[in-house]
Amino acid sequence: MKSGISYIRILHASPNSPAVDVYANDKLIAKNLSYRGFTPYIGVPEGQYRVKVFATGTKEKPVLDTELSLPGNASYTIAAIGNPNEISLFPIVEHQKSLSPGKLFLRFAHLSPNAPSVDIVTTDGKKLFEDISYKEVDDYIEVNPGTYSIKINPSGTNNTVLFVPNIRLLPNRYYTIYAVGLVGGKPSLQVLIPLDGTSYLRE
Repeated sequence: MKSGISYIRILHASPNSPAVDVYANDKLIAKNLSYRGFTPYIGVPEGQYRVKVFATGTKEKPVLDTELSLPGNASYTIAAIGNPNEISLFPIVEHQKSLSPGKLFLRFAHLSPNAPSVDIVTTDGKKLFEDISYKEVDDYIEVNPGTYSIKINPSGTNNTVLFVPNIRLLPNRYYTIYAVGLVGGKPSLQVLIPLDGTSYLRE
């Protein structure tokens, strides 16, 4: 990464909100971004940004108008979260950590506005992440590559609210499992599992 430059992508994780255009200091950085969508990473100088989010194709009455401070020399996923009447930005830093050869890093981000605190459990009963609340991002854990099936359970219970089979995780990569959507509502609870920028944005 260039000195003083950070790399950001935007995630639309606000259920039932329209597709949006995102401006930073009046410069368009995301166009027609739909729910569950990620933008590509872009490089931006460190500093203070005024971020405005509009329903796509409009420039009146932003659904969000806020300030965002970005330190340099990092990568971030900046999630637009919350229900349509209370959208906010939630920056998630993607830490660069040293990987053991042949391993991968995995973490969990709880972005479902009506879901309780949850545990993430494998089908053989191993808890990968425990008691994660809304707007909480757990630390990366190092795991072996392979194909995983996971259950999302309300914390301390075996009552699965979402089962996700056959997640293929490759070595020497960084992944975040993003839980988005609504428990018992529409759009329903689901996960997004993209590669984090630290997998391929190198110094």
